[in-house]
Amino acid sequence: MRAQFPQRTLLSLALSLLFLSMARATRGCSSSSPQLLSQLQSQANITGDTRLLLEPYILLQELNTPTLRAACREYPVTFPSEDTLRALSKPHFLSTVYTTLGRIQHQLDALRQQSPKTKVFPLLERAKWNVQGIRNNIYCMAHLLNHPLETPNPTEAGSGASPSTTTTPSIFQTKIDNCRFLWGYHSFMGSVGRVFREWKDGPSRSRRHSPRHSLLRAWRKGASRIRPSRSSQSPMSRVQVPW
Repeated sequence: MRAQFPQRTLLSLALSLLFLSMARATRGCSSSSPQLLSQLQSQANITGDTRLLLEPYILLQELNTPTLRAACREYPVTFPSEDTLRALSKPHFLSTVYTTLGRIQHQLDALRQQSPKTKVFPLLERAKWNVQGIRNNIYCMAHLLNHPLETPNPTEAGSGASPSTTTTPSIFQTKIDNCRFLWGYHSFMGSVGRVFREWKDGPSRSRRHSPRHSLLRAWRKGASRIRPSRSSQSPMSRVQVPW
């Protein structure tokens, strides 16, 4: 029996993203970087939720079996990994995400053209505008940080597109490729949201969770437990070393 996806949850997620995107479009760039960062984190976290697009696509394209789901998660689509994103400077991170989202938009548009007059079409249309809203906010964040957006070298970060093939794929293979793209898209946005959360937490959180800081804290804790005995503190118990 085909699983039914809760439409109320889908609508709630979609409206949340739509509100964030429309609010930014109507007001222009915010002058508050903490507010903009909080909004970017929320947008990335919501967009990273597979219930927004991937799960409906799997159900509507009849890919809801363990084998086909596993095929969707083989992840052949190239996106920047979370470790790669975390290692980038803030300007380079913003440029990388901005450029990758532009490629995602093109991919979503191509997917829309493959699915006219289907139930997937409005979901893809909404996703495309959501991505545009996030790109607008990234542009605003780069402006507030006085860092112009630069297009990164394609070799430094994944393109977010499937490898080109010389043969025309079958309808079934096209569905699997699209499913893999959507899985990579959601995973990428989840990584972006976690990096933005680290920006929001600040460097103190990173230091608290660093291995060096943890070892130092454990050493201090252990040292505080070692109390000199009273006998060792007494002058009578001191041992005179002969010269």
